[in-house]
Amino acid sequence: MMATQSPRIAPLEPPYGAEAAAELEQWMPPGMEPLSLFRTLAVNVPLAEAMRPLGRHLLGRQSGIDLLAREVVINRVCARQRCDYEWGVHAAVFGSSAGLTPQQVADTAATDVDPALWRKRERALLVMVDQLCARGHVDDHTWQALSSHFDEAQLLTLLLLTGWYCAISFVANGARVPVEPWASRLPAPDSGRP
Repeated sequence: MMATQSPRIAPLEPPYGAEAAAELEQWMPPGMEPLSLFRTLAVNVPLAEAMRPLGRHLLGRQSGIDLLAREVVINRVCARQRCDYEWGVHAAVFGSSAGLTPQQVADTAATDVDPALWRKRERALLVMVDQLCARGHVDDHTWQALSSHFDEAQLLTLLLLTGWYCAISFVANGARVPVEPWASRLPAPDSGRP
């Protein structure tokens, strides 16, 4: 877990300017306060506008990726990037609804995941993320394992999802986006393991 540091780019605070307010309304359901990340992105409204459609696609049903696969990838990417902010939001909001046990959520932050906690499909996703984060490519063995569970359209989405959450992690870490008070906290790698 990282020590709390002051944001390098402060998230916008209400009352928002008209342009930022209009953009932030697009990011959250009505009546919900926009997340710190979204309020940080709204410092650059054209950038936020450009990012929103792809983010919405990757998190939506039209992506063709089920919630469990999506969250395994996102949690592992954010853990690999040591992104307390985004890992914490996804662990808190989507972890249990995706069917992840508390042990699995915590395991996504481990240096080496425990294969006994995961089915073959999720293990292949975890290895894919590790390979992409470490080397920028996926080896043939891992690609074959992935291909037995996902079609080509889904594989393209999974590759982009991994890169997208690397980019989100870079923004959250680089700008020092303040963690949400209700979010889970990213455990240190291998904390609580023998």
